[in-house]
Amino acid sequence: MTIERAAAFMFAGSQATLVGPELKVGDKAPAFTATGTNLAAVGSGEYAGKVRIISSVPSLDTGVCDTQTRRFNQEAANLGENVVVLTLSMDLPFAQKRWCGAAGVDRVVTLSDFREGSFGAAYGTLMKEWRLLSRAVFVVDSQENVVHVEYCKAGGEQPNYDAALEAARAAK
Repeated sequence: MTIERAAAFMFAGSQATLVGPELKVGDKAPAFTATGTNLAAVGSGEYAGKVRIISSVPSLDTGVCDTQTRRFNQEAANLGENVVVLTLSMDLPFAQKRWCGAAGVDRVVTLSDFREGSFGAAYGTLMKEWRLLSRAVFVVDSQENVVHVEYCKAGGEQPNYDAALEAARAAK
């Protein structure tokens, strides 16, 4: 059974239905598979044992997504070796790689959900009408527990960076 949350996100002036569950703090982090910039499949298990900030964005080529990813890239330098920052979008891996090079983003791992929408469906960020990801931020601790969740209500809304960073620093 596919979960759909009608009118859960405002994008491009209209309400979008989000496919997948609405995760809560305390949930186990769902597994997913996405595509790296080298076109290889990347499973979420590759980051097991690390704290993860998972940033979901509609497209790196938009202003708010650009700001969000650059901010997490800047903050990543102060988070330590046990924390990895992942940014997921439906952008093709080629576009993600190009964008990272042009933006000087070198601490955030970009992953594309374009093939299966595995991440979006597992984390409840897949926009049914657009087949893009909504804006959200999750923090997963080293034991696979979700310790921070923020689903933004609209595409133009910035996430609460400080809350996500605080959760990542507190996570083990």
